[in-house]
Amino acid sequence: MIFSVDRNYLEIKSIKDLNPSNIPNKNCILEILEPPDFQLNKFFYKQIGQNHRWIDRLTWDDNQWINYLNNSSVKTYILKDYGNLVGYFETILDFEKKNSEIAYFGVLKEYIGKKYGGYLLSEAINKSFKKGINRVWVHTCSLDHENALKNYLARGMKVFKSEKINIDLN
Repeated sequence: MIFSVDRNYLEIKSIKDLNPSNIPNKNCILEILEPPDFQLNKFFYKQIGQNHRWIDRLTWDDNQWINYLNNSSVKTYILKDYGNLVGYFETILDFEKKNSEIAYFGVLKEYIGKKYGGYLLSEAINKSFKKGINRVWVHTCSLDHENALKNYLARGMKVFKSEKINIDLN
């Protein structure tokens, strides 16, 4: 089945433009996954992605996950609340171009609408800039959560490209 999808590319070029969202509560902990744990990335990808048609990595075997996450440019952070998994983000740092892509980002469905997404995005942007990056970018589409674009814009990101694409989701 062919879907018509609106895709937006957003960026933020200065930490000064970040409109951060506060931590939802004092029991939240954001941790970098060091060493990488492909099973945890795979878990978040499948759990969050199942509602938004994330399909590109569903065919990956364990070696593909391991190889991707062992790239020193890829960083994964997980958010926990009272020790429970809430959400994650993956960044891909490009020090040569001084930019960082937020490759994947999301919260588990039971935490949607509770301010975790805004905080997690704020931290993804903040942590990227702290690594000496001059630009953080992401793309989102109309298959993502209905508040995804609003969250990116609320944090200070600006759309730099929009397009309509057709995706075969068979």
